[in-house]
This record gives sequence, structure tokens and C-alpha cells, in this order.
Amino acid sequence: QVQLVESGGGLVQPGGSLRLSCAASGIIFSIYSMGWYRQPPGKQREMVARITAGRSTVYADSVKDRFTISRDNAKNTVYLQMNSLTPEDTAVYYCKAQGGGRDYWGQGTQVTVSS
Repeated sequence: QVQLVESGGGLVQPGGSLRLSCAASGIIFSIYSMGWYRQPPGKQREMVARITAGRSTVYADSVKDRFTISRDNAKNTVYLQMNSLTPEDTAVYYCKAQGGGRDYWGQGTQVTVSS
């Protein structure tokens, strides 16, 4: 059974930082591409950042130079370091594992940026 469990969300002031974690089980983590997506209130889900098995990364333009995705294959975990947060970053953040023609999603973690 595949499980992706996100953690690290919460309430943060504008300009602050958060680090999200996504712990995976039930997959051979090291061969999967991993991604972070988000769904702002009333909007569609969008890609935030992705990292391949070979550690190549892709970022949405809106988060470049502020967010960093990384992975620790020994811990089966992918991270999203988020700096210089703005209210526009408020969303539910989801982790996705992609590989072998399958996609798996976590349940999401809420990030709220507000003063």
C-alpha cells in the first residue's frame, strides 16, 4: 500500500519560511520522480516544484528563487523549503510520486500566509 504523508504546514507571517516534508512508503522511492503541488482557495491545483530520480529540478515561475525542493532517498522523504512567503502562497500543498505509469498523491497540508 502506497502512502505519502505530508507535514510541516501551518500559519506563517509574510516574509517567513516553512519546510514541508513528505514521507513515502510502499514504493521504491529512489526511482520515483517526486513533486509538490498546491491548490489555492477557489483555484485549480498547480505544480510548484518537481525533482527527478536523478535530482533534476523544475520550479514554477512564481516560486523560483524562493522555494527549494530536495530529496533524501535514505529517508524516503522529499522536502520543500519555502522562503519569503507571501499571502499568494496560501494553499493546500500536496506531494506526488510519479513512476511506472502511476501517480500517487498525499492528503495535503495547509499553508496559510497571513499577518
